[in-house]
Amino acid sequence: MALISPSRRLRRTPFSEGVEAAGVKAYTVYNRMLLPTVFRSVEEDYRHLKEAVQVWDVAVERQVELRGPDAARLMQMLTPRDLRRMLPGRCFYVPIVDETGGMLNDPVALKLAEDRWWISIADSDLLYWVKGIANGYRLDVLVDEPDVSPLAVQGPKADALMARVFGDAVCDIRFFRFGWFEFQGRPLVVARSGYSKQGGFEIYVEGSDIGMPLWHALMEAGRDLDVYAGCPNGIERVEGGLLSYGNDMTDDNTPHECGLGRFCDTQAAIGCMGRDALLRVAKEGPIQQVRAIEIAGDKVPVCDRVWPVMAGEKRVGQVTSAAWSPDFRTNVSIGMVRMTHWDDRTAVQVATPDGLRDAVVYENFWT
Repeated sequence: MALISPSRRLRRTPFSEGVEAAGVKAYTVYNRMLLPTVFRSVEEDYRHLKEAVQVWDVAVERQVELRGPDAARLMQMLTPRDLRRMLPGRCFYVPIVDETGGMLNDPVALKLAEDRWWISIADSDLLYWVKGIANGYRLDVLVDEPDVSPLAVQGPKADALMARVFGDAVCDIRFFRFGWFEFQGRPLVVARSGYSKQGGFEIYVEGSDIGMPLWHALMEAGRDLDVYAGCPNGIERVEGGLLSYGNDMTDDNTPHECGLGRFCDTQAAIGCMGRDALLRVAKEGPIQQVRAIEIAGDKVPVCDRVWPVMAGEKRVGQVTSAAWSPDFRTNVSIGMVRMTHWDDRTAVQVATPDGLRDAVVYENFWT
């Protein structure tokens, strides 16, 4: 396998020193930064995540900051989710769409104050789209990327570890809420959120200089909890149906196709750029949608390209992410399936790189 040549265009993170010392074995590139993908092995990392606690360098989740009198107006222009009742201290999962209703990103928005928001983005150049909207509409708002790098603590022992570093009050944070907690005299946003189904927190480290001190503090405090460096796990996310922008959805897909219709308050979200297009989609309904697909046979290879979903000679969808699940003893996958074949327990076939395999479509994911 070819190596990635280092470059100043490929940015390290405030936690890269800790990641390397922990023995990272593989990276991917995400928002022009290094995102760890494997430490011991994908399977060992998966098991440890479900049983203990991990510290993840997810600094690649860059923040787009909106600050100024028109910040809330701009935020609503970006998403079909109605934000009018969102209070400071809340996190909202917000599909970001273009003027056609196509998905541009699926970030988490944090409302720090009425005039200050962070958009914690997936892998795409959303900053430039937001700047363009703000400038084009001459809004009174500053749009920029602040020096904020998330560090996630995930796993069943996450609460115990976080309490040792930030105090017991951190455990009182409700799901998709955040609070301000001090580390070395600096207030940091800590949210109960994260890109796993195992529970945990995301610490929005504001200021690169305290990245490694916080990393070391978490590792030291969690020795007896079997803390380990980790990363978003491909098996665990597919089991849980956590979508990956750029893999499971692109700007060719609407939120309704991605199973995100519940986050679209299209009638109420006045000002959303793609509102008119999404009103039509909501009325007519999507013709394809994300589904869980179980693929028969031995462990599937790495899914680095789409795999056609077939019904006889007819293509009825595509698999976009797949993995062998040790817990469910089967191949789990995420796919986009046409309405003719998306009903629960519909039999199909998947054209994998090593041949055609029997498969079953499910409405719900495994966890």
